Amino acid sequence: MAVALVANALATVGNLVAAVMNYFTDMFLTPPLKATIKHLEETELKTLQGETRILKAKSLWEKSGAVVMAEAAELSSLKPQLDKLGVPLYAVVKEDVGTEVQNFRPYFQGDIFLDEKRRFYGPRERKMGLLAFLRVGVWMNGLRAFKNGFVGNVLGEGFVLGGVFVIGRGEQGILLEHREIEFGDKVNILDVIRAARRISQELLPLEKK
Repeated sequence: MAVALVANALATVGNLVAAVMNYFTDMFLTPPLKATIKHLEETELKTLQGETRILKAKSLWEKSGAVVMAEAAELSSLKPQLDKLGVPLYAVVKEDVGTEVQNFRPYFQGDIFLDEKRRFYGPRERKMGLLAFLRVGVWMNGLRAFKNGFVGNVLGEGFVLGGVFVIGRGEQGILLEHREIEFGDKVNILDVIRAARRISQELLPLEKK
């Protein structure tokens, strides 16, 4: 009984400290600015497999929509469900430093593109910097990623926050936009699936005409 009380007390204190540190660091973080479909579709992406090609991002989702993740490696688990919906999953990285992309490939079976102008990280690019080390969530997310065998780069622009987009086909636009609050801040998996289902559901009446 006493052990349980001490454990609950420590958990409460830990949560309070984490909340205070998050509040403090939030004051110094740049708030995200929502992306527009025009901003994203004009992005030039470079292929990182086979022959190097430059293509417009719009071509990724124009016909069937797409889920595009910037630095969100753990979304790979959704690929089988997205395949059933006919919605491709793509990864976008901001730089190709050292062996980072090669180390990433075992965790992602889809196409990976380089966004050199980092438009998928904008329109207002956000960096966490050294404030990350003051957030409990960052340490927990980093530990989880390390246990899963995935380690991001510690070179280049390693402090830039990423996100996830579900983009519809045709004129549907952006159906879901998730911006990382801190490193490893995961998007809600159910939200991604719901948004991906909308791609076909919202166009169904039009296709029947």
